[in-house]
Amino acid sequence: MNFLSTALLAILLTISTSAKNNEKNIYDEIYRPQFHFTPEKNWHNDPNGLVFYDNEYHMFYQYNPNGNEWGYMHWGHTISTDLVHWQHFPIALYPDEESTDKEKCTAFSGSAIVDEQNLLNKQTNDTKTLVAFYTSQHCGQRMAYSTDKGRTWKKYEGNPIIPFDEKDDARDPKVIWHEESEKWIMVLYRKQNEEENSKGVSFYTSNNLIDWKWESHIAGFYECPDLVKFTVTNRPDEVKWVLFDGDGSYLMGSFDGKTFAPESAKLKSDWGKNYYATQTWSNIPQSDGRVIQIAWMRDGKFPDMPFNGQMSFPCELRLTKFDSGYKLIRKPVSEIELLHDKQYTWENKNVIPGINDNKLKKVSGDCLHIIGEFDLKTADNFGFMLRHSNKATGTEILYNVKRGTLSVLGCTVPLPAVNNKIKLEILLDRSSIEIFANDGQAVISNCFTPDEKATDAVLFTNGGELGVDKLDVYKMKSIYED
Repeated sequence: MNFLSTALLAILLTISTSAKNNEKNIYDEIYRPQFHFTPEKNWHNDPNGLVFYDNEYHMFYQYNPNGNEWGYMHWGHTISTDLVHWQHFPIALYPDEESTDKEKCTAFSGSAIVDEQNLLNKQTNDTKTLVAFYTSQHCGQRMAYSTDKGRTWKKYEGNPIIPFDEKDDARDPKVIWHEESEKWIMVLYRKQNEEENSKGVSFYTSNNLIDWKWESHIAGFYECPDLVKFTVTNRPDEVKWVLFDGDGSYLMGSFDGKTFAPESAKLKSDWGKNYYATQTWSNIPQSDGRVIQIAWMRDGKFPDMPFNGQMSFPCELRLTKFDSGYKLIRKPVSEIELLHDKQYTWENKNVIPGINDNKLKKVSGDCLHIIGEFDLKTADNFGFMLRHSNKATGTEILYNVKRGTLSVLGCTVPLPAVNNKIKLEILLDRSSIEIFANDGQAVISNCFTPDEKATDAVLFTNGGELGVDKLDVYKMKSIYED
């Protein structure tokens, strides 16, 4: 090899190494979540167009390619094969009418389905057409389609499929297939009339995905609706429909393909400050059978970061009958185990107040998965201090035995003990804490901005003895490691 060849090779290796280092740094910033989705840069919010096809989970999302603030909405696009690792793809949907306005005709939220019957007549080979429904803000409800597994998208030539009406502010179409009536259903946030208290969800039906007929309306909802059919976990012959609001709260009832009949009061889904715009994936195979939900963790703070916003961790929803009534339970999808790294385990231990015996003294990290079952014994309260250090007080997770409440970051949820025991599952990432209590019966999702050098964890009890029946702590791998 001559001198020039050697020099050229050295230059190429230097460039390659530099590029790899820069790429690593992009996804390793102080407040960059390491196992929650974020875009490389710029603003993002609501998850959109969640659809599973050919072993790929598609997730689109509200995205501003122009900067770190809300506005100029496009549909960003990412794909995963395991709900954990996400690959970025080019922007899927751009504003309509060649709009350069901050809001008008921009691509607001919506959903996506698989056109199994080729109703749009766009299919050209064995690959099914993916169809996205979205709000073109102040320009009506519209469609786009893809014939190449979501890699490229075209706007439907007959848009809008529901014209804009300035009186009702309609947006966020969620489209599902209703097996019983053999029709497509669209649930759409809108105002039934000019009265503010008419804000809610309208139900439309269609045979061809193009022509939509209004059927009914239910008030008391705001933005990002979702409609899901559940089989009751412990009553396999019983089915209920659940209608979600933008903040994840929900009504249970029946749905005949035209009208939703509530059978419950609206129930709270998440007790934190940062869980919004919930959506579930469509076209999940029957062999899987899960209802998988994700949300935007709104209003998070990411100081000096190139991006603004993060998604919650994907969760499985189940509807279960308890002595107190029916309730949705929510837990992280099992694929989270793909990210487990070093494990710490304790069984049948006691924690006594006033004794310097922190069981977690060997645990250090900014990304942890904590799963524990605790016997309250004589404790007045117990909990964790996370992202703690000698110089910075960590974030406290506290269970109050007398009140029967769980609190973190200014949020409190009622949590009765079961046989004098409490179960906690905690997802700690660099800028968020999600807590799933008593097997997902109560959930708190919050963003936070801890001290960057604080990485300790503490388990404590006050007033009396606490039993640790079992406690597993996993250090989490970064989804960017590979």
